[in-house]
Formats: sequence, C-alpha cells, structure tokens
Amino acid sequence: MPGFVVGEGEAGRRLDTVLAGRLGTSRAVAQRLIESGAVILDGHPATKAHVLRTGESLAYEPPAQAATTLVAEPVSYRLVYEDEALLVVDKPAGVVVHPAPGNEHGTLVQGLLEHGIAGGHESRPGIVHRLDRDTSGLLIVARSAEAHRRLVEQMARREIGRCYAALVVGALPHDTGTIDAPLGRHPRDRKRISVHTTRPRRAVTHFTVRDRPSGYTLLEVRLETGRTHQIRVHLAALGHPVAGDVVYGHAPRPDGLERQFLHAGHLEFAHPLSGAPLSFDAPLPDDLARFLAGLSASR
Repeated sequence: MPGFVVGEGEAGRRLDTVLAGRLGTSRAVAQRLIESGAVILDGHPATKAHVLRTGESLAYEPPAQAATTLVAEPVSYRLVYEDEALLVVDKPAGVVVHPAPGNEHGTLVQGLLEHGIAGGHESRPGIVHRLDRDTSGLLIVARSAEAHRRLVEQMARREIGRCYAALVVGALPHDTGTIDAPLGRHPRDRKRISVHTTRPRRAVTHFTVRDRPSGYTLLEVRLETGRTHQIRVHLAALGHPVAGDVVYGHAPRPDGLERQFLHAGHLEFAHPLSGAPLSFDAPLPDDLARFLAGLSASR
C-alpha cells in the first residue's frame, strides 16, 4: 500500500482534508476511502475527523479511477518536456487549468488528454498543481497514477521549487524579503482570498528584486507554500499589488497590460520514478516582455 509520514505542514489538519490533497481528489472521495477501512493510521483503521500529528504514518489503498467523460479539445499551450511519467507545459494566460463550473470546455486538461494524462481526480486527470487563468507559465502534469501520487507527495513535502516573475506597483524598500502571513477565504467574499480570515493556513512567500523600472518593481518570487492566489494576496497585503491585478490591486490596469503581470518561469523537482533532478525555465511571454520593455524605455 502506498503511504506517507505526516510532515509539519500537515500537522493540526484533519486527515480527510490532507488525504484529499495528497490524492488530488475531493474531500468526499477521501472520506469514503477512510470510511471503507482503506486508510491505516499507525497500524489501525483511521477516522476521517482525526487531527494529524507530525510523524504519524499513513497507508492507503488508492481509490479506483473513475472513467472520465472529458473529451479532447484544441487548446493553446507549449509542450516543454515529455516522458512516460509526466509532461511539463507552458500555459498561456487566458487558459483555465481544468474544468469547473462556468469553465467546462477549453481547459488545459482537455487540450492534454491525447497525451494520456492520468492520476488524481477524474475531472482533472494528471494535475499536480494549478495556475490562475491569467497567470502564464510552467505546470507539471502526470501521465500515470503512480507518477501523480509521487509528485503530489513531493508538493506536500515542499520539494518542488517554483519561481515566478512578478511586476508590482511601486518601489519596494528592500531588495529581498519574506512574507509569512496565513491565508484563507475572505469572511464576506468567498471568491477572494485574504490575510483576514476565520480559517487561516500558513503561507510563506520569498521575493528578490530583479529590476526597478519607473513606478514599479520587478520581483523573482519563490513559493514555500502554495495557497490559492498566494503571491497576489501577499504582495497586495504588503502594499505593492501585482501590476494589472484588478481583483487584489483595486485599481484599473495600466495601459498596455491586459492581465496581471505574473509568470511561473522556473520549475525544479525530482523525477517521480527515477529520482533524477529536473529543471525547466520558460521566458516571459510576449505581452509581458513588451510591457516591461516599454517601462525600461521610458526611464
């Protein structure tokens, strides 16, 4: 049976929630798996409401993979790397990663179905992590259940390195910094994430200044955790929102920028089957490169 040892980042959370994240399934699927007796905690059948402690050992029988009803569709992306276990793709802005209410078609998952992606939830096979619709850049997608499981475990152990290019409004006073501020759903607007929340989860973002064009600061941002909208919310809370982010920036987009200036430009991780180190880079897409060049030219 596959399994894992509870790390510090998972301690204090319910078993069903953590297991759902590890498997890439819904919480309901994880609960059914636990209730069936297929999850063993330190040698004994687990309960779904158990609060995990660091060092506990879990083993589980993976849930049966449901037949997918997804149909392949033509979707724009750039294939960066491919082998029998995984794909690395460069997702353009404007493409949603997987189907969800209101975005049932034209997603990256549907564009990748012909590559034999697999593992995790039947509505998002192979998906290990996500990017917002209007964030471009690199994503790992699994091609087997075993590869998916191992990659999700790497992500949970924070062993997958992810760096972003982010242009923020204003001049940051320091050249490097760390934002350690818990995040969760906004108490009144459930579509937004906030540092002011009733259900906080630890979130850590590191940044380094790469350039200081007039009125802005170009950052290299490294994620230690991977919460929804983490970079955008953390930088906005710092008083320097991502340029073009109308949700958290509370200002119109500047002329010449049609979306948030956020690009996942670097990935590094161990191959899920061989353990070999892998590293990938994706240059700024044309729209962001043009906007940045325009700022530099106006200095």
